[in-house]
Amino acid sequence: MNMAISIALVIALLIVTVLFHYEGLFGLSRFADDMRGGRRVRMLFIMFGVILLHLAEIAFYGIAYWFGDVVADIGDFVGRAVGFADYVYFSAETFTTLGLGDIYPDGALRLIASIESLNGLLLLGWSASFTYLAMQKYWSEGSRRIVK
Repeated sequence: MNMAISIALVIALLIVTVLFHYEGLFGLSRFADDMRGGRRVRMLFIMFGVILLHLAEIAFYGIAYWFGDVVADIGDFVGRAVGFADYVYFSAETFTTLGLGDIYPDGALRLIASIESLNGLLLLGWSASFTYLAMQKYWSEGSRRIVK
């Protein structure tokens, strides 16, 4: 039963984070196109927006770890006393594939952690690609000159 709950959480998290990321990038792109200001302002908006998207996705996983540990009791965390900030910390460490190992999950929560690193890697790559395309778009705006 614990593994079934973990699988359900993983599927829900994958769906939520991918849709959230898609809609977030789409919204950032639309809003940046409509913004007043130069290319620097647009790129800074894109960069800080992408960072906020990733922080929200990390928080989603942190909530899932809290839910799995405290509410559903499908596993535990080993290392030190775990509060909500520690769940988010572990999520950030896993999402970015840093993996320090000072806190780690036990039981069915391990499945969530393994899939989070794959999901984080893909979403970070997607953001890098999106940022590159935005740089290409906005930085080339200022370099076009009309020659008579």
